[in-house]
Amino acid sequence: MNFVPHDYQRYAIDYIESHPVAAVLLDMGLGKTVISLTAIADLLFDSFEAHHILVIAPLRVARDTWPAEIKKWEHLKGLTYAVAVGTVKERRAALMEGADITIINRENLGWLIDSSGFPFDYDMVIIDELSSFKNHKSKRFQSLMKVRPKVKRIIGLTGTPSSNGLMDLWAEFKLLDLGERLGRFITHYRNDYFVPDKRNGEIIYSYKPMPYAEDDIYRKISDITISMKSTDHLQMPELITSQYEVELSEEESERYEELKADFILELPEGEVTAANAASLTGKLSQLANGAIYDDEGNIIEIHDRKLDALEDIIESANGKPLLVAYWFKHDLQRIKKRFDVREIKTSKDINDWNNGDIPVAVIHPASAGHGLNLQAGGSTLIWFGLTWSLELYQQTNARLWRQGQTSGTVVIEHIVTKGTIDERILKALSLKEVSQNALIDAVKANL
Repeated sequence: MNFVPHDYQRYAIDYIESHPVAAVLLDMGLGKTVISLTAIADLLFDSFEAHHILVIAPLRVARDTWPAEIKKWEHLKGLTYAVAVGTVKERRAALMEGADITIINRENLGWLIDSSGFPFDYDMVIIDELSSFKNHKSKRFQSLMKVRPKVKRIIGLTGTPSSNGLMDLWAEFKLLDLGERLGRFITHYRNDYFVPDKRNGEIIYSYKPMPYAEDDIYRKISDITISMKSTDHLQMPELITSQYEVELSEEESERYEELKADFILELPEGEVTAANAASLTGKLSQLANGAIYDDEGNIIEIHDRKLDALEDIIESANGKPLLVAYWFKHDLQRIKKRFDVREIKTSKDINDWNNGDIPVAVIHPASAGHGLNLQAGGSTLIWFGLTWSLELYQQTNARLWRQGQTSGTVVIEHIVTKGTIDERILKALSLKEVSQNALIDAVKANL
C-alpha cells in the first residue's frame, strides 16, 4: 500500500527527523507508528543519521502492530526488523539477526540491557507509550537510564503524557533530555513546582502544582514537544478512523473456517448451527469477537483477542475517556468481566459521562440514536464488535463526531479480526452497502 501522508503526518515526520530528542504527543488513530517508521527509513537510508534502532513498546504492540505496519506500506519494504519477545532463546535469536530495527516489549528491556550479554549499540530509540516510563523508580526506567548517554536520537510517543498530573512529566523528560529541561532530580522538580497536598503530620501523600507550574513546565519542554491535538496541525473538527487488527490462532481459524463452510460447528461445550446465510453472518461475527451462542443459547468462549486489544487501547489512552460500542450481549458480559466499565443507559449515565466521570463507557448502537449527545465526555470511540447497519454505525459515530465536540479530533477505532467477516463488514460500511443482502452475498463469495 502506498503511503500518502496527511499534512499533520508530514509535519510530525519532519519534526522527528529534525529533532534528535523529541516528545511526539499523538492522539490514537493519527498514525504514530507509520509516522515514526517513515522518519526511521529517511534517517537510515537518506540522511544516514541513524544506523541501529530500538523500538520499545507494550507486548502486543511490539509483537503485532509494528511488524504489521512495516509490512503494510510500500515505502518501508527496505526496512529489516526483528521482534525480541517470547522466550530467552527467541529473544537472543532476534538480537542476532542484526536488523535495522529491533522491537522489544518494555518488560524485557531490563533483560536486554542488564542480562542479555549483547552490547547496547542502538543509536536511536523509539519509546512507544512514553507514559509507561513515568515512574522513576521502575526497573525499566532505571535500566534505560544506564544506557541513555549512548543514544544519539530518542523519540517518546504517547497520547497523554501526564494522565496523573504534571508530576508524571519529570521521569518521562529525564529519559529524553537527561534532565536538561525539568531538572536532574525529582526532589528539585517537586520543590520548584509543587506544594504538599494531602498529608499526615510529616508524611506527605500527594502534591499539588503551584499556580505558575503548568505554564512554566510546558514552556520549558515546548522546544522538543509537539502535539497533534493542536489546531495548528489539524483541520477542526476532523474525523480519524483506524483499525486495530488482531489475528486468530491456527486452531481458532480452523473453527472459523469450519463454521463458514459447513454452517455447523462441533465444540466440546456444545453445537453451533447456522440455519441460513443470514444467520451465518451473525455466528461468524460472534466468533470473530471471541464468543458464540450454541444451539441451547449458552455462551461458548473461543478467544480473547479483542479483549487483549481493548486492554492495550485502554492503557494507551492513559485515563482519556473511551466510549466502547459492542454488538452481542456476550461481548458486554466479557468486557464487564475484564474491565471496570459502565453502560450508558440512563440520563445520569449520560450526565456523568459528559462531566468526565466515566473513564470507560460501553454503549449498544441500537441505544445510541438521534439526539443522544455524548460529545462533551470524550472524543474516542472503539468498535469492539461491528454492525452491518450503516445507519446504526453512523448514528453511533455521530454521538461524538458532532457539533459541540470540544476536542479537535474525533477518533473512531475499529478492532478487526483479520481474515474474518469483520473485514467484509467494514468494507461494506465504507462502500455504503447498507442492506443485509450485501453481507450475505459476501459470505457466500467466501464459501
